[in-house]
Amino acid sequence: MKNTSRRRFIRHTLIGATGVAILPAIHSCKTAVGANDMIRIGIIGLGQQAMNLMRGFARIEGVRVVAGADVYGIKRERFEKAMNDFYLERGEKVKVKTYTDYNKILERDDIDAVVIATPDHWHAIQAIAACKAGKDIYLEKPITFSIKESHELVKAVRENNVILAVGSQQRSDHNFRHAVKLAQSGKLGTLEKVYASVGPPPSPYDLPEEPIPADLDWDAWLGPMPYVHYNSALNPPISLDPPENETFWARWRYYKETGGGFMCDWGAHNFDIGQWGLGKNDGGPTRIVPPGVEGNEYLAFEYDNGVVMTNQPYDETGGKGVKFIGSDAWVSVWRGGIAASDDSLLPGATEDANEGLKFESATGHLQNFIDCVKSREEPVANIEAGARTVATCILGNIASELGRPVEWDAKKQYFVNDPEAEKFYHRAYREGYSL
Repeated sequence: MKNTSRRRFIRHTLIGATGVAILPAIHSCKTAVGANDMIRIGIIGLGQQAMNLMRGFARIEGVRVVAGADVYGIKRERFEKAMNDFYLERGEKVKVKTYTDYNKILERDDIDAVVIATPDHWHAIQAIAACKAGKDIYLEKPITFSIKESHELVKAVRENNVILAVGSQQRSDHNFRHAVKLAQSGKLGTLEKVYASVGPPPSPYDLPEEPIPADLDWDAWLGPMPYVHYNSALNPPISLDPPENETFWARWRYYKETGGGFMCDWGAHNFDIGQWGLGKNDGGPTRIVPPGVEGNEYLAFEYDNGVVMTNQPYDETGGKGVKFIGSDAWVSVWRGGIAASDDSLLPGATEDANEGLKFESATGHLQNFIDCVKSREEPVANIEAGARTVATCILGNIASELGRPVEWDAKKQYFVNDPEAEKFYHRAYREGYSL
């Protein structure tokens, strides 16, 4: 391998890996029956990510966003105004309605699919309810709050024959797909290790209590999650007059009681790519070793093929990305760029239909979901891939919490002789809630 300086190939692309036999094509879901039918979407959870997804889906030909649900009044108002303004500007007559109760969307026969962008602790209950209502689902990552929930959701998707696509947009990015292709094809030589930089586990909830906004139903926001007091960091303040959106991502994701930390938030992206490149979508790691144990500097996921994926910087910038290291060459990839040990390994140019758009609003990954709603074929990020990825993320948190290795049966998707770890298989729900 040449030890040359890294030459960066920076490009924002969301569509099209070229002739990849070992990867599902982004537009593999070829339009069949119902190709010209209008797809009507309702969005559940109207926070920052939902507004990005709203803009992305609304730009897709043959899609109409017609409903939204949230327990926070100002978010419902913002969503309804944004959508009505969008359609008015386009000269289209589309009636957009909002609800406090997401079940009102599921009850509507005229809605074909739902986008679920609520906090993680609501994902499983809402997605399973959507399955039973016969709605196709675009579900934000990580798909569930616990490993048990992911198993139950897989069952619900398959038993009800719905399409579920996970919001793992990197799977539809040209650069990430190219890196995975290299890792799987043998062009790097024998794959030896993977660096997937995601960040730390969650920390204890230590935010001070603040008054609950008058138009926020805090009890409904908590839902199945055991009670925690309100703090505005969990719901970043917004304004309608003057218009002001969130200035930071809601911080419920960073605390043990309310989220999975960076481990789940970014692990759902970068562990997902690492595991995809390893060809372990159908299984996962067999042993998880936390940092500071057995001489490990970083959290390590060991796989049955001998490869180890570590949560460590992929390059000197310390950013979020993935690096595949083989016996002959390496490739690293991050949002907006790709680098390799040799320029011949870099991808060719491709047109970018999403130039200038935010990563979360770009339509490539969303279009794949819409195509699959029509064709009934599997999306590029399907439910099984999402379940295996979230299990890997949560296992990283469990090993870190216990401070010791955790053995995992990748085939049975359960712990190996470990009653202490089994306590983390699911999170207790508040009274009145169940799967």
